[in-house]
Amino acid sequence: MNQFISKCVRRTAPLVLAATGVGLYLALSAKAHNPDHDDGEGSKIRLGYELAPVPLDLAGLDPALVGLGAYYLNAQIGCTDCHTWPNFAPGGNPFLGQPEQINAAGYLAGGRPFPGGIVSANITPDPVTGLPAGLTLDEFMNLIHTGADPDDPGDLLQVMPWPEFRNMRDRDLMAIYEYLCAIPSVP
Repeated sequence: MNQFISKCVRRTAPLVLAATGVGLYLALSAKAHNPDHDDGEGSKIRLGYELAPVPLDLAGLDPALVGLGAYYLNAQIGCTDCHTWPNFAPGGNPFLGQPEQINAAGYLAGGRPFPGGIVSANITPDPVTGLPAGLTLDEFMNLIHTGADPDDPGDLLQVMPWPEFRNMRDRDLMAIYEYLCAIPSVP
């Protein structure tokens, strides 16, 4: 009986190894040819760079965080809906059946009016300090976590959906901040 098992193992082992190798090759090949499949943040980072409607200055910044922040800001949480006014460049409004083109000249510079005299803030880097909306990372994180108005800390932001954003991971909020550091300042 041991002789029979030994012969079977010797005959089938190369087939099993070959089948395993072919299966592994096909699995890795399919993954390599499917850019939407990613086990980590790589596809979000790549898409973030593709979606950024303005040139980015990466000097001194973490490129992976910048790309991830660009993805969150431009593909998921809709910051441009409030902080870019008007949202679309002339002839680039998808709601009118036009090919979408973000208003790059006013990208994240604020100015959208809301009821009650509220106007969205300019969250581009301050021209002097280079800090997004003039906020340090700690101040930005505090704003998102608590909703405290940076202009009047006794007040809570009423239009900004900070109660939803505060549930994001700190790393994701840091990525958004890093991306905001990389965009052009719009005074």
